[in-house]
Amino acid sequence: MRSQFTLVAGVLLFLAAVLSLSSRAARSESDPWGSANTVRPEEFAKELASSKNPTTVLFVGFRRLYAAGHIHGAQFHGAAGSEEGLKELNAWAAKLPRSTSLVIYCGCCPMEHCPNIRPAYLALHQLGFTKVRVLLLENTFETDWADKGYPCDKGA
Repeated sequence: MRSQFTLVAGVLLFLAAVLSLSSRAARSESDPWGSANTVRPEEFAKELASSKNPTTVLFVGFRRLYAAGHIHGAQFHGAAGSEEGLKELNAWAAKLPRSTSLVIYCGCCPMEHCPNIRPAYLALHQLGFTKVRVLLLENTFETDWADKGYPCDKGA
């Protein structure tokens, strides 16, 4: 009886892992960006520390989260998940050269559920920006950036 339980538990764990992987693959296929338009936190932290080419970092989430903590030097121009936030983002972006190097991020929740990152990416892409990358904060800003000791600012 015990070996049957162990076998069933093992099979269920295996199926859960397979479903999780296929679910992630499906989500990544539905994202409007490709892998060339993404950057991982550890890579971006190194890039910020040693970059000779300035990158504009744009927080596209909620103002209260920006005030609680954001990537050092990141700008806030509206939460892209709202109509008002998208208008603010578009008005700001309209003044920039389309060749501006942008990294956008949110980190309000796990990326797969984020209401802000996809609308921001699509809006910037539709405006003609050619160098837009998404910072892959899979869980939250706190977990994937701040808790790892990467450079943060607070306030505003």
